[in-house]
Amino acid sequence: MRRYSTTKGFKTTSSLLQKRIRNASESRGFAQARLLTHWEEIVGADIAQCAVPIEVKFGRGFGGTLTILTTGAHASLLQMQVPQIQDKVNACYGYNAIAKIRITQTAPTGFNQGRVQFGASQATKAQPPAEVTKAADNVVSDVADDGLRLALAALGANVMHKSKRKNR
Repeated sequence: MRRYSTTKGFKTTSSLLQKRIRNASESRGFAQARLLTHWEEIVGADIAQCAVPIEVKFGRGFGGTLTILTTGAHASLLQMQVPQIQDKVNACYGYNAIAKIRITQTAPTGFNQGRVQFGASQATKAQPPAEVTKAADNVVSDVADDGLRLALAALGANVMHKSKRKNR
């Protein structure tokens, strides 16, 4: 998304939000917001699915402590991978910024930075009834692009299903 500025032309939304994101992440000890925003790319999908970074604290010595939140079942598996995680995180920073990794456990449905559950174990969403789906398909049947037509049909079915539930 772009926003027009009279002095410099168009600016991307990310450039407008960059300072706010940096300030929020630095308040939790993350000098580089990239660790939060690109966690899956840094540590890999298998680790990112069961663990999230919570904070980085820097003490008097060189190197900080990264706290990672996970479920009890994954904690021992992550503990074995601490050296690899530390290497990947330090590669993100560009130097040995993290000297220690602390793993914190929580319940699978507990506090997780705004997410109710970890990874793919989240509850599946209720599907709209067949008649609502068919009505949405009829509305978008003239759209030539298959991907767009399917996306619009799904959106329409969800909107119609939601409005039906509100009217009850």
